[in-house]
Amino acid sequence: MADASAAPPERALGGGRLEWIDVARGAGIIAVVIGHVWTRGPVRDAVYSFHMPLFFLLSGLLSRVQPPATFALRQLKSQMRPYAAFLLLLIAVDQIIEPLKGHRPIFDDWPQDMLPVLLGGSWLRGPYTIFWFVPCLMTGRILFNMLLKRWPDPLDRRWALMMLVLLPAAYALGWWMDASVLGMLSVPMALILLWIGAAWQKVAWRPWMWWPLAALSLGGLSGLLPTLNLKAGDYGAPLLSIASAVATSLLLFRFSVRVAPVAGWLAAVGRASLVIMYLHVAVIHYLAPLLGKPGVLVLALLLPIGVYQLLLRIPGARRIFL
Repeated sequence: MADASAAPPERALGGGRLEWIDVARGAGIIAVVIGHVWTRGPVRDAVYSFHMPLFFLLSGLLSRVQPPATFALRQLKSQMRPYAAFLLLLIAVDQIIEPLKGHRPIFDDWPQDMLPVLLGGSWLRGPYTIFWFVPCLMTGRILFNMLLKRWPDPLDRRWALMMLVLLPAAYALGWWMDASVLGMLSVPMALILLWIGAAWQKVAWRPWMWWPLAALSLGGLSGLLPTLNLKAGDYGAPLLSIASAVATSLLLFRFSVRVAPVAGWLAAVGRASLVIMYLHVAVIHYLAPLLGKPGVLVLALLLPIGVYQLLLRIPGARRIFL
């Protein structure tokens, strides 16, 4: 059996479901929740230095060439159905909870409010603020798969040329625009991160890599570099902040491989990560005025995990929400 330290993570563990992937997802989604509970200060800045790029990188690392039309249709069906289901569920919940608190629901002017609901992205706030992520990732994956079909090797120099075009385009769009329909503003950067993840799959790990990755990672985690806000197209210090996010994520992937055999609980969190992604902001939104931050953090993780376990046991709900 190959030594895990001598090969990239995806090659180090073979066969079946790769437990380290769920561990990485679990660590990533916990970071996401922490960043939404602590909305300012060094903890928030550390988390925002890498937490969303991690998921794009991981998706790119796991990418395989698939027939573009089939893949696109499957993505639209499997991703947008839960997106719509969770969004409608939370809108219904908000219609009940806010009046009980003596407040107006976020969307209370129908049918005019149908437009911002359909636009999504930057039009969704409060308990819906995270809903930009899935359409952005889905669109990025569809486009990336189309390009991967044309250039199957991520280390092909044509990919590098493509990135030289996409990189300034991503920053220019972020500087120029504020509005983001369904998170599309961030798709160019999503493509870049997906490519980096796919290319990393081809790179053999070397011990010397710890040093530059650790230095870049510390620059972001310490707050020395400006943080990221992918939803708003804010990528911090040009090149450096994204490089720091990549470095932190790659180191976390290495860590996930090492701890996977003894981190079953973290893998379980990772398997529920999509439900946590959709529901945790709502838990924070409604409970933050009532509880301290540690209590909100625990409930923002445990309540969505409970919903995930419930959905697994209800066949009809499983098909719709998962």
